[in-house]
Amino acid sequence: MRPSRLTPRRLAMVLLLLAGCLLLSMALALTMGSVRVPPGTILQALSGRGAPEETSIILLQVRLPRILLAALTGAALACAGASFQAVLRNPLADPYILGISGGAALGAILSTLTGGDSPLSGVLARPIFAFAGACLTVLAILALSRSRGVTASTPMLLIGWIFNSFFLALILFLETAVDFSRVRGAIFWLVGTLSPVPYPVLAGLTAAVGSGFVILWLLSRDFDLICAGEETARHMGCNVERTRVVAILAASLITAAVVSFSGLIGFVGLIVPHAARFLFGPDHRLLLPASALLGSAGLVLADALSRTLLAPTEVPVGVLTVLVGGPAFILLYRRHRGEISHD
Repeated sequence: MRPSRLTPRRLAMVLLLLAGCLLLSMALALTMGSVRVPPGTILQALSGRGAPEETSIILLQVRLPRILLAALTGAALACAGASFQAVLRNPLADPYILGISGGAALGAILSTLTGGDSPLSGVLARPIFAFAGACLTVLAILALSRSRGVTASTPMLLIGWIFNSFFLALILFLETAVDFSRVRGAIFWLVGTLSPVPYPVLAGLTAAVGSGFVILWLLSRDFDLICAGEETARHMGCNVERTRVVAILAASLITAAVVSFSGLIGFVGLIVPHAARFLFGPDHRLLLPASALLGSAGLVLADALSRTLLAPTEVPVGVLTVLVGGPAFILLYRRHRGEISHD
């Protein structure tokens, strides 16, 4: 069945529906945890009237910042994944598989080892180091996968996978070679664990992710043209190489911003864009925001499940996403195997 033609009305209706789903998932996540909080108490705490002080602290200083971080992380990874799949014309591309998440995580670890994560500079140092790690990874992958002036997507995936394995091994080496107290957070980047962060940091992350998303959304038409074929895109006036570089850098920005605080959460950028494409069609004007909202809602619910599945023990949310995403990756590979082999 062919997807309906995208109109402003359909765009607004779908995004409002998904925004409602996101708000519902966030409300549900606020009630879940070692301490169950009724919806009425949540409303009292959010309004600042009538809720017990201890409950307000749990909701406003622990659960809500963590939920907001999960929403930002899910949106960034899903939007980045949809962009990578478009510009590389490869359905298996995502920040985790390409090694960009690993490069960002290594940069975040190095910021701690070099003292960049000190109280004086820690607010900005970790994201800056993470972005530098992601950008250097992107530049290396682009250089190694470029042949005769054209970037080939399949070699890029293979090189990215090797880089990712190398970065994970290097992080483990650093964890064992230096004073453990200096890299005690390394395990969080390896398995992907969300924790509360201050609201000013969330505001900065929102600005970074929002800026990257706007850049990617403005490239929606070019993404559609590239997906139809690079030669077709060039005939329609699209500068394919420039679009590819700008998109990869913007997607790396939003990936690095969230990875510096959430760690390596895999397969969100792979699975969510395919779900959004199946539900709403391939038009990137809708696909990008739909992927962002679905990724937000999905990771918020996954994090809530990670907090309650084996309570009081917490399962890292990155473990859950890999357990779901691994089999889904195999199914996607089988479905698109012929398309990938002829890249």
